[in-house]
Amino acid sequence: MDIRSEFLKYFESKNHKIYPSSPLVPEDPTLLFTNAGMVPFKKIFTGELPPESSRATSCQTCIRAGGKHNDLENVGYTARHHTFFEMLGNFSFGDYFKEEAIEYAWEFVTKVLELPIDRLWVTVHESDNKAEKIWQKFVSKDRIKRFGDKDNFWQMGDTGPCGPCSEIFYDQGVVRFNGPEDYLGGDGDRFLEIWNLVFMQYERNEAGELLPLPKPSIDTGMGLERITAIKEGVFSNYDSSLFMPIIEEISNLAKKEYIYKEGASFRVIADHIRAVTFLLSQGVMFDKEGRGYVLRRILRRAVRHGYLLGLKEPFMYKLSDVVAEIMGKHYTYLNEKLSTVKEQIRAEEERFYQTIEAGMRLFEEELSKTQEVFSGEVAFKLYDTYGFPLDLTEDMLREIGLRLDKEGFERLMKEQRERAKAAWKGSGDMALSGDFKDLLGLKNEFVGYEKLKAKTIILAILNEDFKRSEKLKKGEKGWILLEETPFYAQSGGQVGDIGEIRVYEGENIAKVLDTQKFFDLNMSLVEAQDEVKVNEAVEAVVDKSRREIAKHHSVTHLLHSALRQILGEHVTQQGSLVEANRLRFDFSHSKALSTEEIKKIENYVNEVIAQGIEANIEEMSIEKAKEKGAMALFGEKYGDIVRVVEFGDASIELCGGTHVKNTAEIGSFFITKESGVSSGVRRIEAVCGMSAVALAKKWRETLEEAKAELKAKDLLLAIKKQKDEIKRLKEELKNAAKVSQKELKSYEIGGVNVIVDEVEAGDIKNIIDDIKNANEKVAVMLFQKKGDKVLIAAGVKGVSLKAGDWVKKIAPIVGGGGGGRPDFAQAGGKDPSKTKEAKREALEFVKKSLN
Repeated sequence: MDIRSEFLKYFESKNHKIYPSSPLVPEDPTLLFTNAGMVPFKKIFTGELPPESSRATSCQTCIRAGGKHNDLENVGYTARHHTFFEMLGNFSFGDYFKEEAIEYAWEFVTKVLELPIDRLWVTVHESDNKAEKIWQKFVSKDRIKRFGDKDNFWQMGDTGPCGPCSEIFYDQGVVRFNGPEDYLGGDGDRFLEIWNLVFMQYERNEAGELLPLPKPSIDTGMGLERITAIKEGVFSNYDSSLFMPIIEEISNLAKKEYIYKEGASFRVIADHIRAVTFLLSQGVMFDKEGRGYVLRRILRRAVRHGYLLGLKEPFMYKLSDVVAEIMGKHYTYLNEKLSTVKEQIRAEEERFYQTIEAGMRLFEEELSKTQEVFSGEVAFKLYDTYGFPLDLTEDMLREIGLRLDKEGFERLMKEQRERAKAAWKGSGDMALSGDFKDLLGLKNEFVGYEKLKAKTIILAILNEDFKRSEKLKKGEKGWILLEETPFYAQSGGQVGDIGEIRVYEGENIAKVLDTQKFFDLNMSLVEAQDEVKVNEAVEAVVDKSRREIAKHHSVTHLLHSALRQILGEHVTQQGSLVEANRLRFDFSHSKALSTEEIKKIENYVNEVIAQGIEANIEEMSIEKAKEKGAMALFGEKYGDIVRVVEFGDASIELCGGTHVKNTAEIGSFFITKESGVSSGVRRIEAVCGMSAVALAKKWRETLEEAKAELKAKDLLLAIKKQKDEIKRLKEELKNAAKVSQKELKSYEIGGVNVIVDEVEAGDIKNIIDDIKNANEKVAVMLFQKKGDKVLIAAGVKGVSLKAGDWVKKIAPIVGGGGGGRPDFAQAGGKDPSKTKEAKREALEFVKKSLN
């Protein structure tokens, strides 16, 4: 049985609109990941957005691996905990309530899933007489239990929507589960919760009072992994068909049999590869902070467990194939992104394997000194130097019953954060704390695709603190909502428009400084030049120079197409910025672009521009757009009707931005920079239109200045002559500074040629290399004064003496420190006056070492 499909089909038959799973990265500044099925509907439940449909159902992918909801440390060690899971849910937004919710749940569980009624139990809140009465239509009263707030009351936060809940439990049987906690409400696994029905009927205010909601709602959740295990008659989620194919492949790779009691590492890996594959497929990349860091630590935790199973080379990337086989039919993007995902996983594994053995050696070394508490300083070094996430170290310690000095670790982490400004910032919605709820009933229309001016009316004003206001005085800033607006709101990487607000055929009354979208409202930030009032008839005028943005946006589409044509279909957009004078485009690719590849991309785009291809922009259903081959970005919210921007065969994408009518308007296109952003993500910066003209002029002026400076008409020939001259002079300098071995003081000690001396000129490393090349057994240390400092370098060949040890011993004499390899080491000192003493000690050290 395909439980996922059966669930959605059932609720569709009950007039619920099926919603696809929302991205794992939510539009919510308070959450790191989507961690529950109701998250995509949160703003509807709080009243911030009106619902598209009063009834909804979904199978939502979720991650719990960071922040408040973090199940990571339990994953693999229990039968039910996961980092990645799917939540089946049905929702009512002020439509049906307890009666229908209970009826639907019971019918699905007993009629569709056909679970035996004698195995089912129900719990309700101790105060919820109505829910208990409804349940008595389906189950006997002795199978309904009442519990308090801890078990059967749900709330979104300290304040806000909340209410009692009712849970359905499945009895797994007394034969297998007969421990002291195996009772309904206990911590044992006999009675397994399979479905939670939340009756959202109150709002808790700041005083803690429960006020009845005008439109009570329903929020339910049933874990797919849990119900699948029950239907398949197994006692652990990991023994179900959702996980066993992965575990079997791990067993094949490790050449070890999977035995449940000893198989925690198998389960950790099987869980984590699902989370890693889905996050990467949805555009989250490995990083040092934020979501990318959580992704990295999930992978590294799995790799460490693979290491315990004897897997000493990259293996996780191979398991993504199995995840796609199991889940790719429902989540088709897994198949589309599979090759890129595998490439990213393998590269990250290789990076970790380079340090894991050294890290494990450090861990084992510290372990030998540890009685009860493992050093926080060493844990920090494992994290900072060897890439071991803290919870990975805690995992290893937990397995052997030791604690970690977490305070010491956190102290060092705090010091590091203070040294380097954190790059991670949660993306919030400025509207959350303002009076935006009052504006949600108002409608404004964007008319800027076709015109840069619009006669319109100011519908509402918010001040800089997002509070409603009837007017702005001269010099004040605030946000205005226009009935019709030509100003494009920042979206899809394109920056918001600026311009002016005028009275009809009169003077400017406000400067438009920016335009942003709040919920579905397109609002402009203005600075009043005169009094600005609500309901005032005005003319909105876009700054014409901003329409250079349209050129940069259109050429971004052409660039995306060029990258896929030249580098491969694995390339997908990872971020973009479109401004009036430049563009920035981030894309998935594992290595730096060659000069030849950059030339090809630039040529491709310019050839398309030169063809003068007409833009075809139209609205259509999302299904029709996909049939046409339009590229959609994962994580972007698209409605049923989408806007498709097409430039012949060169590019077709879903996009709400402003664009040129013909590619010829773009002019020229130049790539100005190619660089890395993070693991597996590259960045191109480029210009077109008038910015490209300005850049070409600058290049020409620079060339003319260079010709004048070199007094040459043929610049390349002049540069070649300069290089030849520099090479000749360097050779002369090198020869002049060359030191003969015969000029240096040497000693015969134990059959080894030992040289300890001071040189005035030359590269002492090169001098040492020459000496080593000329001798079978040699130990050489040279000193060279540089102003108020002294350089030391040592090299050895064919002897047991280590250069690193030698330098470490001598460098402190001249006020320095350093080290290096056994065959070569160097250091710097601050006290040249002690050079004579240092030479004497250097010779003595060799005598003791070689005799």
